[in-house]
This record gives sequence, C-alpha cells and structure tokens, in this order.
Amino acid sequence: MPHVVFVAPRFLENTNRYVHAFGALDGVTLSVVSADPEGAIPAALRARVAAHYQVRNPMDASELTAAAAALTKGVGKIDRLAGALEQLQMPLAEVRDALDIEGLRVATARRFRDKDLMKQVLRAEGVPVAKSALATTMSDLRAFVDEVGYPVIVKPQAGVGARATYRVTSQADLAALVQQGVVPTRERPLQAEEFVRAREHTCETVTIRGEHVWRSGTRYLPSPLEVLETPWIQYCVLLPREETVHARFAEINAAALSALFGDAAKTAAGTALTHMEWFLEDDGTSLVNEVGVRPPGVGIMPLMSIAHERDFVAAWCELVAFDRFAPPPRKWAAGAAFLRGSGSGSRIVAVEGVDDAVRAAGDSLVEMRTPKVGQPRADGYEGEGWAYVRHRTTEGAEQALLDVIRRVRVRYG
Repeated sequence: MPHVVFVAPRFLENTNRYVHAFGALDGVTLSVVSADPEGAIPAALRARVAAHYQVRNPMDASELTAAAAALTKGVGKIDRLAGALEQLQMPLAEVRDALDIEGLRVATARRFRDKDLMKQVLRAEGVPVAKSALATTMSDLRAFVDEVGYPVIVKPQAGVGARATYRVTSQADLAALVQQGVVPTRERPLQAEEFVRAREHTCETVTIRGEHVWRSGTRYLPSPLEVLETPWIQYCVLLPREETVHARFAEINAAALSALFGDAAKTAAGTALTHMEWFLEDDGTSLVNEVGVRPPGVGIMPLMSIAHERDFVAAWCELVAFDRFAPPPRKWAAGAAFLRGSGSGSRIVAVEGVDDAVRAAGDSLVEMRTPKVGQPRADGYEGEGWAYVRHRTTEGAEQALLDVIRRVRVRYG
C-alpha cells in the first residue's frame, strides 16, 4: 500500500479536490502537509487523511524535510511526495534528495523551473525555441536587445505562467522597468527572450517512466501576455474536439520532454503530467516556450474533465500514486471564459449581461461563477469569475465562449 504525502499549502477549494482524490484511491495511505492546522481539514475529508503535519512555510524545503521525516517515522516509508503548484516543485525535489524518496530530484526539477537552463537544455538537443539570454545586469539586457532588436520579453528566471512578464518595445520601456525596480542582479537575474509573433498553444502530456502515453492541447485566446497588458480583456482557453495541430507538434513535444527529464526519464521521476506552452507561427513553425512538470492552471484541468467526462484531478492522483493512466476518449470540445473588470478601483461595482450570456450560451454552458458586486478586485490575471462551456464541435464551443464574453461586463470602482 503506497504512502503518498501531499503538500497542500492551504485547505482551499481547489486543493481539497486533490486531497479528496488521493484519499479516494483504494490502497493508498495519505498524509498531508499544510500551513493550516489539522482542524482546518474539511470534515468530509478527515477520515481520508491518515496523518497531518503543520508547517509555517510550505515552500521551505527544510520545513518540508522535517515534516516528511516525521511522517516517515510515524506512518511509514514515503513512496510518493506530491504537490500541484509550480512553486512547490523545487522544494519537493530537495526533500526527495534529502530523504531518498522516489521521484523528481533537484537536478531534473531545476531544468523545468530555471527558464534559462530549460532553454539551454532544449537548444542543446535541437528543440526549437526562441532566442534568449539570462541577464544579471542592465548591460546584459541592453546587449540582448542590440542582438535581437525590439520587442523583447523580460520575466523572472523562475516565473509562473505570465506573471511579472513585460514586453519591452523601446528604450523608454527599458527605462520604465528600472523606475519600477525591475532590474536584473546576480542574485535575482531576469530572463530576456525575443518576442514571437504567433498563436500560443499548450500541450498537456502524460508520461509514465519516460513513455509518453497521452497528449492533449489548448489554445489561448488571446495570449497570456496580451491579457496581462490589457487588464479589461475577457479572455478564453479553448480545448478543441480535434487534435490535428497538437498531433503535428507531438514529435517536438516528445523531444523536449526527453531532453528535460534526461537520464531520470525511466524512473519514477519520469512519471508526470506536464504542461507545455508553445508557439505556432503562420508559416507552420513551432517553438517551445515553457514547460511545467505539474498539473496545468487557467482552467485546463476542469476543461479536460469536461471534454473527456473524466475527473482529471483523480486521474493525476492515480498517475502519481500508481504510475497508471487509462487514456480516455474525447467526447466534447470545451472552453473557459475568464471574466475580468474594467476601470479603476479595488472592488466590483457593477456586473451586467449575465442573464443574456446564459440565454445565449444555452445548453453549452456547463458551469459559471459570476463576479459579485462588492467583491474585491482579484490579484491574478484569471479575474473574478469564469464560465465553462462544451459543445460537440470546436466551432460550437468557441461560439459559446463568445456568447459569454461579448455580453458579460464587469466594472471596478
């Protein structure tokens, strides 16, 4: 019976889905590490958790190591140590190194987390990527601009999605970065990349000990960077019914994952659901952007669940615990519309058009969380509300998304 330790920073709605799914697996002993006390575990989940260990900072590898050592002593040998967040992957790898737990180790995890190292590894194996450089000084950044020209993308070396990402189009933009305190240093370098004018897609891949057993993919409408630069955009993620574009990308995807997993691919480290962002240019050229070795965000997990009529959180937990995944048929196209406000202010003061959007989307609307008047303005780019849709055709799902975002209007004040 495998002992799985899941790191759940807080017992929030999405995190609790993973706790529930691990606990529901027959033959699994589940322990949980969290910053929340044991009493915060929802009552419906407590019987599923064999042990709980509270830490002050769940992103601190030393605290996680102490927690894992205590759970090993109290419950038994840890077979799998897991966490769903991008920021957890390096601390978890450090714990596995320290306590000799099977799974992704530091040397491999760093290839996924360090965006500069990632690009170096991919280039060395002939995987197509945009030009990039790691800047530790403003001189480094200016030299890269001189080499590739404007615009360029500037972001953290270990970023998460498109957060803290800037498009620099001029000398004035460079000066504005300095004024905002976005300056590369040796301690906190910045990743600089050429700007790629292309459609942005994702490729989600299930790999079991180095063998790629299943792929899926979505398209961002528009790109995450455009969303960050234009706060009022109601943006979408579309999961097509067809797999034609992503099937053509499969060879590049496989080469990139093989390069990043390296010699660890055939071990438990090579069992993962990965999230790859990539560009498709008008001439058909494909470029890998970034790769995360964890479940995807921006609604992609629920979209895959809707499209395949299978709980993909449960599927990921089964993959982690047992190196097991049964590829499901795709029955629907699906999409997520993220509802964000316009205007200044820290709270929502008006929400309009919801009833019209519901009527227009009709039977395609699966689930909707409507922004509420008085709700605080969200910190992240996902917005204050969302809607999930499905349709038998890709075109139908895209139309349902348009039916929502063209009608719902959210205002801040």
